[in-house]
Amino acid sequence: MTQQARLAVDIGGTFTDLVLALPGGTLSAKLLTTPQAPERAVLEGAAGILARAGIAAGDLGLVIHGTTLATNALIERKGARTALVTTDGFRDSLEIAYEHRFEQYDLYMERPEPLVARPWRFEVPERMAADGSVLLPLDEAVLHRIGDALRGEGIEALAVSFLHSYQNPAHELRAREILRDYLPAEVIALSAEVCPEIREYERTSTTVANAYVLPLMERYLGRLEDGLRALGCTAPLLLMMSSGGVTTVETARRFPIRLVESGPAGGAILAQRLAAENGIDRALAFDMGGTTAKITLIDDFRPQQARHFEIARAARFVKGSGIPVRIPVIDMVEIGAGGGSIARVDGLGRITVGPDSAGSVPGPACYGRGGTLPTVTDADLVLGWIDPARFAGGQIGLDLPAAQRAVAETIAAPLGLEPGAAARGITEIVTETMASAARVHAVENGKDTAGRTLIAFGGAAPLHAARLAQKLGMDRVLVPVGAGVGSAHGFLDAPIGYEVVRTRLLHLAEFDAALVNGLYDAMRAEAEAVVRLGAPGAALRAERTGYMRYRGQGHEVAVALPDGPYGADGAARLLAAFEEAYRALYGRVIPKLEVEVLTWTLSLAEAKDLPARIPDPPPQPAPAPAGTRRLVDPGSGEAVEAAIHPRAALPRGARIQGPAVIVEDETATLVPAGFRAGPNAAGHLLIERIAP
Repeated sequence: MTQQARLAVDIGGTFTDLVLALPGGTLSAKLLTTPQAPERAVLEGAAGILARAGIAAGDLGLVIHGTTLATNALIERKGARTALVTTDGFRDSLEIAYEHRFEQYDLYMERPEPLVARPWRFEVPERMAADGSVLLPLDEAVLHRIGDALRGEGIEALAVSFLHSYQNPAHELRAREILRDYLPAEVIALSAEVCPEIREYERTSTTVANAYVLPLMERYLGRLEDGLRALGCTAPLLLMMSSGGVTTVETARRFPIRLVESGPAGGAILAQRLAAENGIDRALAFDMGGTTAKITLIDDFRPQQARHFEIARAARFVKGSGIPVRIPVIDMVEIGAGGGSIARVDGLGRITVGPDSAGSVPGPACYGRGGTLPTVTDADLVLGWIDPARFAGGQIGLDLPAAQRAVAETIAAPLGLEPGAAARGITEIVTETMASAARVHAVENGKDTAGRTLIAFGGAAPLHAARLAQKLGMDRVLVPVGAGVGSAHGFLDAPIGYEVVRTRLLHLAEFDAALVNGLYDAMRAEAEAVVRLGAPGAALRAERTGYMRYRGQGHEVAVALPDGPYGADGAARLLAAFEEAYRALYGRVIPKLEVEVLTWTLSLAEAKDLPARIPDPPPQPAPAPAGTRRLVDPGSGEAVEAAIHPRAALPRGARIQGPAVIVEDETATLVPAGFRAGPNAAGHLLIERIAP
């Protein structure tokens, strides 16, 4: 073995997934996450999967890692003791936020608490103008007094966010020089580096969130690197980012905020490849794991992208109720609806599911690890959808009586239901919750769910995918090979990339080609310095985006900009691109209004082409089932005898009729009555509704 093996690791709230890619195929593993020391499950899983492959850790050529550690620290408020240093008069911008109520008529509405308490928010006399000129010099004496206060308070991380530093970072850079005498430089985050964009609140919020997780991620990545070296691994360690690209561990240490949603981003990359392989131009990626479910729109083989994301929303699905961060991210909706989501009866006698999860500790009641409350996994087990002897490849034996007892005591008894009916109620509620979130997400983006193909992956998704498709008006579901560890598979396809952003207000009527070309040259140099660390000799692909608007509008439209360099016709080219994007969103353009560009981005990544369309296989006869199992059909709610088919025994092109369960090590796929399913030419399961 000449270091051709690659290892992908995805840490979720409940399971840690590993995929080992070898020249002849892949191996996968699923372990319970170890929340107190997340690297332990990674290292134990890596040792186990390498032993199964019969190779040494030194044979690995690359390790790619995605983790929810930064996200969980922000949600659970388990980050560092963080302080903020900002311009005099702006210490309360974190609490003032957008100056509006995200739920106007909710008398009990609660905003998320700022990550930095007011006593730890310090002001410094200094002022930059919007054009970057100095209005008030930096008061360095005040910074020294702040440094003494930071030391006295035991502050572990620091965010520095001065007004208009995106135009001129000189004051922030000088503040770091002074404050590094009181705190290590590596735990000081500057807004001019983390988020060099206009809009003070979002920029400060992003910088604070980055600082909040800096020490935590630094310690974790250090332990992980040490553990991999102890195994004998000398391969580079790369980190998955929320944008769908992969970056170096050095960049991840500086900007850990870019790692939020890194696991779900891997799933979206997998779904993008599957859409191309199967000619699906309108898809909905559905990733349901142990803790959450994620939904992403994919059109024309591209996941939807965004530059704004909210963490730890106080109200589910409600924009403005979370902590905003401005980072490049694959646009998705995340719901507290996973296999470990806890079911209860509320004060109105309704079944509710999530958003809290039993996680891996104590886990669902059926895990036998101390959990007593019913979860979605317990309900699936009670309904007969899961074989208790095959869960997670047989590594976790499930306790059916414990699941029945939890469902009966917490749900069935208060509502006067049979345990089976209560279990079906849990699955229906969680599926409707996911369907509702998908509908809202689609409508907010001017799109629809009907007629799309659902691409389902994650340990719990294949069990619920067909029923979700029914609710969303879809007739086709695709369950990929290795669906139970789908995000980790996606990591292996992700390009090494990086995105750079700059705010420079420019009116097209005063277009300066030299300024714009110089701006993009500098952005290209910054991005390439990062990308080349992980992809020294690769061909690179650059994509430019401008955030443009009519003068006087409050917000911008993302516009795909033509490649440069720009000449005398640059303004006309940008105007044409803006009008095309604006018309697509609003159905018209507004004549005789001046157009301006506010923010410019450059995304640079390895040039990786999507796979070609795979033709459909010829029909094949379906083998006899390996057995049957009594279960509740999710559509009709009736108890039926379902055929059991091992996935590996189904030839490509074969089709079986529901009700059936297709079983494999990391998951199981439920095929309800009225559907048929079987592998396509690539081995992915295609589930189709049978026309009445």
